[in-house]
Amino acid sequence: MFKRSDNTVNFGSTVADCGESKQASTEPVTTETASSKSAGADRRSLPAVIGASIRIQGELSGDEDLVIQGHVEGSIELKKNNLTVGAQGSLKASCRARIITVEGKVEGDLYGDERIVIKLSGDVRGNIVAPRVSLEDGAKFKGSIDMEPKHAKSGASSDRPAEAITHNSTAKTGKESSLTNAPHVKSA
Repeated sequence: MFKRSDNTVNFGSTVADCGESKQASTEPVTTETASSKSAGADRRSLPAVIGASIRIQGELSGDEDLVIQGHVEGSIELKKNNLTVGAQGSLKASCRARIITVEGKVEGDLYGDERIVIKLSGDVRGNIVAPRVSLEDGAKFKGSIDMEPKHAKSGASSDRPAEAITHNSTAKTGKESSLTNAPHVKSA
C-alpha cells in the first residue's frame, strides 16, 4: 500500500538507510557534463594573470603563460611560455619568454625566443632581441632591435645586442620613421 522511499545520506564511508548500515564505495561521485569538461580544459590553457591593482618587485619565473595588467619591477623569466603585457600593465624589468606581446608600457630589455610583438597601444623603451619582431603602425618604441639572437647567446660580455637596428616611432607624428643601422658594437 505504501511504497518506501529510498532516502540515503552519505556520512563518510557508510550509508545510513532508515537505521540499516551498509558499507559504501569510497569512489568519489562526479557528475561532469560536456560543458564542465571543456571548462576544465579551458582553465588549464588560461594564462596566469597579474591584476591591474597588483604591484610586484622582484624576480618572476614560471612554467605557464602570464598576462600582466598590474605593475612589475625586476625580472621575468618564462623561457618556454608566453608573456603579455596588457594595456593597463607596466613593467620596469628585463624579460625573457618564448613570445612577448606588449600592449602596455615596458622599460627594460626584452628577449623573445620566437618573437616579440608591440601592439598599437604598446610603448617600449629598451632593447629587443628576437628572431622575429613586429611593431604595429603607431606603436611607440625607443631602443635597439637585434633579430640575430645568436649574438646575444654567443657569450658576449655586454647585454647589448652586437649589431642592432634603432627605431624611434611615435604615434603623434603620424609619419613612418625610418630604420637605420646602429654602429657596430664590439665586445672587449
